Amino acid sequence: MGRIFETRKATMFARWDKMSKAFARIGKEITIAVKSGGANPDDNPSLRRVIRNGRALNMPKDKIEAAIKRASGQDAANYEEIVYEGYGPHGIAVLVDAATDNPTRTVANIRSAFHKGGGNMGATGSVGFLFKRMGVFRLNPAGLDAEALELDLIDAGLEEMGETTGEKAETQLLLRCAFHDFGTLAKALEDKGITPLSAESEYIAQTPVTLPEDQATKVLEMVDRLEQDEDVQKVFHNLV
Repeated sequence: MGRIFETRKATMFARWDKMSKAFARIGKEITIAVKSGGANPDDNPSLRRVIRNGRALNMPKDKIEAAIKRASGQDAANYEEIVYEGYGPHGIAVLVDAATDNPTRTVANIRSAFHKGGGNMGATGSVGFLFKRMGVFRLNPAGLDAEALELDLIDAGLEEMGETTGEKAETQLLLRCAFHDFGTLAKALEDKGITPLSAESEYIAQTPVTLPEDQATKVLEMVDRLEQDEDVQKVFHNLV
């Protein structure tokens, strides 16, 4: 079993709109989930997962309900999920996960953000092979026997387990599985009565790269520029 001992770094570029950006991301995910599986979370595991993630971000219940209602309407936007690839400064590989109702606008904005940040947008497949798409679950460790839980979840697809910290520096358990085992591991946790703090798919870098602080700052400035785009859901890179 792989072991993870990850410390999430405090963001270097705090933004006033950080919370509203997170809520907008959840809102798009709700729309995508509702359109694919319906508005009833009891019958739609994807929607249940997104709602849970929204609550973990302290998204108000009325905003979640409003997003579901909008997504159920005839005028709801049709979002296309697209992953863009490229290189940041100093050869750092970057994946940009976007959800857009206007791909022409989105690709132009992302290309511009790469260019202004000293990077280059690449073709599909240019850096994707450097990442592995995985299901990622974060748990509150209180009351859990981590070692016993790890053994119990191996048959459900668990590949890696370790520690991380949340936004408030609180300790969390971090679980990873192959993306195709996402549903299996989610159900195994549900069967045990464990509600994850969050459950998402992420692109995990397979070739981490370390840079001097000044060079890393340049990369993170470009990442921050990408994240500010309204169509961008998440940005992944291999800088550590």
